[in-house]
Amino acid sequence: MSDPSETSLDIQFSVPFVHRLRVTDDVSGEDLPELLSVIEAGNGERAKVLLIAERALAEPTRRIAERLGQAHGIDLVHAPVLVDGGEAVKNSSKTVELILQRINQLNLDRRSYIVAIGGGAMLDAVGYAAAVAHRGVRLIRLPTTTLAQADSGVGVKNAINQFEKKNWIGTFAVPWAVINDSKLLHTLPDRDFRCGFSEAVKVSLLKSEAEFSWLCANADAIRDRNTAASKRAIHRSCLLHLKHITHGGDPFEMLEARPLDFGHWSAHRLEPLTDYQIRHGEAVAIGVAIDTIYSSLKFGFPEQEMRAVCKCLTNLGIPLWHEELTPTERLMQGLEEFRQHLGGRLTITMLRGVGDPIDVHEIDRDTMRHAIEQLQKIHRELVTSHEPALGSEK
Repeated sequence: MSDPSETSLDIQFSVPFVHRLRVTDDVSGEDLPELLSVIEAGNGERAKVLLIAERALAEPTRRIAERLGQAHGIDLVHAPVLVDGGEAVKNSSKTVELILQRINQLNLDRRSYIVAIGGGAMLDAVGYAAAVAHRGVRLIRLPTTTLAQADSGVGVKNAINQFEKKNWIGTFAVPWAVINDSKLLHTLPDRDFRCGFSEAVKVSLLKSEAEFSWLCANADAIRDRNTAASKRAIHRSCLLHLKHITHGGDPFEMLEARPLDFGHWSAHRLEPLTDYQIRHGEAVAIGVAIDTIYSSLKFGFPEQEMRAVCKCLTNLGIPLWHEELTPTERLMQGLEEFRQHLGGRLTITMLRGVGDPIDVHEIDRDTMRHAIEQLQKIHRELVTSHEPALGSEK
């Protein structure tokens, strides 16, 4: 019989990853070398590269493709593949299947590159396809929304929706590289530009009192698309998210807590309730406001700070109410969906103070209903005093 010590083994091991982030002003022009620097050709052969982009980004993608096609060591294997953007791209497997077909037809392998140019939802779908093909084709993300540049672009999650649930099918996969390019944000409508900063507010509440104060002081400038203010807000948010992912000890969410999903249990439920008419960033803003109010009612989060959160989000130009928030019992289903998505017992991050998160395992439903009711009142008060800012949109 074998030695028992050799037949029952638990061996811990770790896998090293490198997370490459580059920040540029015009990756389709003078900053193209930053993109080229993260594409490695091996064994004396040219690196195979496939560009996939949202249809609305056909022109900047064409410029990038033209420059890549002329670059030494690059084999641009096909004309850019254009796909739909927005949450609709995640609501079926159509786009994923198209990309898998292209990967197969073009003989891409694990050392080939997919360069994905688009918003967070499109990057999720493309990233999922890249992660499952050959168990992983190298993915370079070029996020084109404030939301994706500030948060999900540097994340390690990819997914599509199923069963009317957010991100039900997906993978964890570290992107080969992420390039946050400011010029790619220029054509964003005001609504999409503004709502992305909800994630900046979220991560500052979790990680940095100084950053939250700065966002409150500069919310009007960010809403009005002041270049210096918005670039700083995006970059600081990106770095705070990246630091948590790379140094937080749980990048693949093996533990119970998901602090970066503060405010997301209701956001993920609200999106399908509105048939995805609400933007993800808008849903997150509402979810952050709800959980901040709940934290004030239940865990002593200062009321003054709670109102500052709601005011900051409103000053950024993000509405804090949607009619689908009522009846509240439909929204509450998001708590169980959130628990199932991670597994185990329910774990929700709340706040005792700015930069002082706490993990809780039970939600007082009466108090949560009261928090949602209070949000509606606060929203009405703030909209009355901010109608010009909230009403302007390109």
